[in-house]
Amino acid sequence: MLIVGGGIAGLALAPTLERKGAAVELIERTPGWRAAGTGRYLPGNAARALRALGLERQVVSRSVEIPRQRFSDHRGRLLCEVDVARLWEAVGPCLALHRTELHELLREAAGDVPIRLGLSVEQLTQRDGVVSVVFSDGTAGEYDLVVGADGIESAVRRLTFGAAAVPRPVGQTGWRWLAPRAPGVTTWSVMLGRRTAFLTIPVDDDSVYCYGDVVSTPGGDAPELELLADFSDPAPALLEAASDVHTSTIEEVALDSWAQGRVVLLGDAAHATSPNMAQGAAMALEDALVLSDCLGTHATPDAIAAFQARRRPRTDWVRAQTHRRDRTRYLPAAIRNTVLRAVGRRIFHANYRALLDEA
Repeated sequence: MLIVGGGIAGLALAPTLERKGAAVELIERTPGWRAAGTGRYLPGNAARALRALGLERQVVSRSVEIPRQRFSDHRGRLLCEVDVARLWEAVGPCLALHRTELHELLREAAGDVPIRLGLSVEQLTQRDGVVSVVFSDGTAGEYDLVVGADGIESAVRRLTFGAAAVPRPVGQTGWRWLAPRAPGVTTWSVMLGRRTAFLTIPVDDDSVYCYGDVVSTPGGDAPELELLADFSDPAPALLEAASDVHTSTIEEVALDSWAQGRVVLLGDAAHATSPNMAQGAAMALEDALVLSDCLGTHATPDAIAAFQARRRPRTDWVRAQTHRRDRTRYLPAAIRNTVLRAVGRRIFHANYRALLDEA
């Protein structure tokens, strides 16, 4: 079995399959494990998935626990506050940490799984229940299953479903960076402006993960980070400290099927969404657990069908909630602020209701 992609989904899947006796190989297109990165926020269902992988304790030890989420206007005036510790208490803690810390723990958990770096897939062909793969270094191999866990720009998705299966912009540009943590940054906090947002999350005693976004037009001029300059404290100092800023067009992936024959997609390669639900890592971890479970109880073709049947309602729910959340925050500011003050907590609970149950 070949897993393509050394991100969260691929690294979570590989050791779970190896423990069940599968012969697993993993390839990653980057030539080395990069130390760069920003932050990760993991809601309770991500912690539950990490528990199933035997990693929750290690991740908690490197994380900041997030007890509540605060929503304010761009001047810092509170609109609503959600007790997420209570919301997720029967599921798992909400955690924030450096992206590199989570990735390092997943790499360690992969153990003796053979991993080849600096290698990508150039060609996929299927015949008689075998997937033939040609790699970027000219070598080739044959596998009974190929899992595309290679992210939103998935080569496996492109080679399997063609150029039409491309990510689609959701109409936002986002910025991510790490900055020194100010004393007032104690929990997950977002300020909402006019079609803009500025989020801060502490990831350790000294650092805060910053995320900003703005409505943008695909193909138009790239928005500048200075659009967030009119946000209240702590935004000015965090903008001043911004360096190594990751700028991206926010995209989603929506496919009618994640599989063709014995090739199946996982995580962002299958169902990337806007980050406003913070479910990217959770969905990738859950995908890995469910696919492993299905492969342990079904023959490969039936396992792929069972995997899609179990996962699609949940990932479709998440995508629908991201759209609803964006529609709410892009209401005219006066209307949006009134709605959030009146029913913000109720909306938030409704967004996550379906995720409180196990995948």
